[in-house]
Amino acid sequence: MEETTSPIQTPPKKTFIASLMEATSSLRSTPSFKEDTYLISHLKNSEKRALIDLKHKLSSAALHGHDSMWGVPLLNDADPRADVILLKFLRARDFKVIDSLHMLLNCLAWRKEFQTDAVSDEDLGFKELEGIVAYMHGQDRDGHPVCYNAYGVFKDKEMYDRFFGDDEKLKKFLRWRVQVLEKGIKLLNFKPGGINSIIQVTDLKDMPKRELRVASNHILSLFQDNYPEMVARKIFVNVPWYFSLLYSMFSPFLTQRTKSKFVISKEGNVAETLYKFIKPENVPVQYGGLSRPSDVLNGPPKPASEFTVKGGEKVNIQIEGIEAGATITWDIVVGGWELEYSAEFVPNAEGSYTIAVEKPRRVVANEEAVHNSFVARDAGKMVLSVDNTASRKRKVAAYRYVVHKST
Repeated sequence: MEETTSPIQTPPKKTFIASLMEATSSLRSTPSFKEDTYLISHLKNSEKRALIDLKHKLSSAALHGHDSMWGVPLLNDADPRADVILLKFLRARDFKVIDSLHMLLNCLAWRKEFQTDAVSDEDLGFKELEGIVAYMHGQDRDGHPVCYNAYGVFKDKEMYDRFFGDDEKLKKFLRWRVQVLEKGIKLLNFKPGGINSIIQVTDLKDMPKRELRVASNHILSLFQDNYPEMVARKIFVNVPWYFSLLYSMFSPFLTQRTKSKFVISKEGNVAETLYKFIKPENVPVQYGGLSRPSDVLNGPPKPASEFTVKGGEKVNIQIEGIEAGATITWDIVVGGWELEYSAEFVPNAEGSYTIAVEKPRRVVANEEAVHNSFVARDAGKMVLSVDNTASRKRKVAAYRYVVHKST
């Protein structure tokens, strides 16, 4: 493979464990989830009547001025964003108006008590968990904000005790977790036909399920009750093998809509799964992508080129047209590496020697993307090589580069 510039009714509460068991249903053939457009013209007549009825009943309720969510006045008929939010509550309760109204009123009361409108700006003292445990990072291919969750750090007892050691610490953690979600929801536009939900990626690697049961159940309860239809897709990565064994037990109790939201990725297939929904430049490096926390300082991420490395294949990516004195900087990654990588610069001048920029080396499975740069003394080309000839497994990969000419 050679290239020049680029290759081508009220539902029952679920425990955290039960929720993860639901996810295993995706291991069977399940149609992909189709998100609501929230366009009135796309609603059934019965759904339109339910929306009108909910608006009427909500206007008659004693709201005492607390009639908005996420800055959207719910009683403003001229604001289409109100319809989007009301339809989320209706959808969550199968368009049963009374049930939807109760859920909505309870949510408004909770938001007032929890002071959610102020939580986004609070300093809760969780800086060390940002970018590790729960954080918003980039968007998927359709523009949905992506929230990553990984609780493996709490396998360490000292870390666990610091954040969950007593009820007050647990309450503070829950407030921080709500803060993360509220920040994500601020990225939504609540417009019919727009981006009205987020993507959740949950990493199950090293997660201490028993110790986190109380915290996890609190989080799930809060989100189920107060953030209906806010998640378009739930992607579980590094899923333990035994979850698939539980599928036959729990699948019959799941709706088709619920099952269609879940995506499962076993350990070793993380990048391949995430690339289906998220571009490599938006996937964090720890999950086989090219995005580093420091990238946000440099503006929007530079698009990456995706390619596939077949089993038994060696791929050479040739970046030509590099002038003398220019600096080339590149990133490259292969999902689940376990292959040989090298980089060399080939001068154009006849009789010149090829320069080994990065000598051939075996890259382990969990190694993050390579980031390197080279100053070319002579005009020539850079060749990035990934050698998968020792494996039969097909692997997804991505790279990007930028060339700065000398001044």
